Amino acid sequence: MNEQELTWEKVWHTNPESIKKQPRPVNSYFQKAYDFMQLWMSGQEEFNLQTSGSTGVPKIIKVTRKQLRSSAAMTGKALNLGNGTSALVCLNVAYVAGIMMLVRGMELNWELTIIEPVSNPLLDLENELGFDFVAMVPLQLSSCLENEKTKNKVNYLGKILLGGAPVSISLLKEIAILEIPVYQSYGMTETVSHVALRKLNFPSDEGNYTILPGVVMGQDERGCLYVSGPMTNEEKIQTNDLINISSANTFAWLGRIDNVINSGGVKIILDRVDELIASVFYDIKYTASFFTWYEKDEKLGQKLILIMEKTDQHLREETVLKEIRTNVSPYETPKHVYFADQFIKTETNKIDKRRTVEMLFKTING
Repeated sequence: MNEQELTWEKVWHTNPESIKKQPRPVNSYFQKAYDFMQLWMSGQEEFNLQTSGSTGVPKIIKVTRKQLRSSAAMTGKALNLGNGTSALVCLNVAYVAGIMMLVRGMELNWELTIIEPVSNPLLDLENELGFDFVAMVPLQLSSCLENEKTKNKVNYLGKILLGGAPVSISLLKEIAILEIPVYQSYGMTETVSHVALRKLNFPSDEGNYTILPGVVMGQDERGCLYVSGPMTNEEKIQTNDLINISSANTFAWLGRIDNVINSGGVKIILDRVDELIASVFYDIKYTASFFTWYEKDEKLGQKLILIMEKTDQHLREETVLKEIRTNVSPYETPKHVYFADQFIKTETNKIDKRRTVEMLFKTING
């Protein structure tokens, strides 16, 4: 194979033994994975991780080798993924979720199949089936299930770990009938990947998250989760996530406290309203992307509003609000609907709600 052919190679296979002898790939994306794994083998003790910026300003945080190893070990134990696990790496290795797939491979002696992050990772894997584990964002799993060429391949992915974004109602319905277990993760860059898992099927949706072995959790005075453990160097990481603790090791996620508004003295959790509206839209087959937000109001203080991305469905505000009122309480029904031409996304393809709203109102107000 000449250098030009290698540049366009779509799949790279490696493991802790073979990488010791493999030359550096010509493909620039595979080079990032190769370089990280070489640093890992050299015994490097500190690494820089880039946060996504979905809940704040993107930043670089330093983590230790011990933290990364601890996180990998906890995932392996929780999901029973030991020596020889065949794993598909389809998340960006520039961020913690992709990096942790490489660390797990090195630490747990996995067979890694690495591809560039794309919306449908199975399209480039025509001749490769039979994985034990894959981590994906919900968009990737949705794309695989929507495509006729790949939907039947999903059941050959072993265990699926979803993270990085909420799982939609429509995707949850499809996950429910899969023949393999699918888990939703809870975590962030500061906790070095996930610290809790929620089983979404096989046989049913558990509803609550279960913390990984070795993780300690609790709530602050606001009702927000904090966690600590070997993956945080035993330091307490305080989150802005409102939770209900169900048992010593399980909790229900309610929403982010910075997504709570006070409208006429009533506290409204925007994440909960998003879930209620998503269920309404699923039932009536609305496919528009949306999120709830607020605007200042002289009487209410903060007024609940709905932001929808324009589609070919040509929805009218009155029609949307009528459907929502039928199924949602008056307090959780938006007072107004705004339509945006296009949502602004972060580098990790999450909706940047604040910037989207700022751009929308700037356009409306001229």
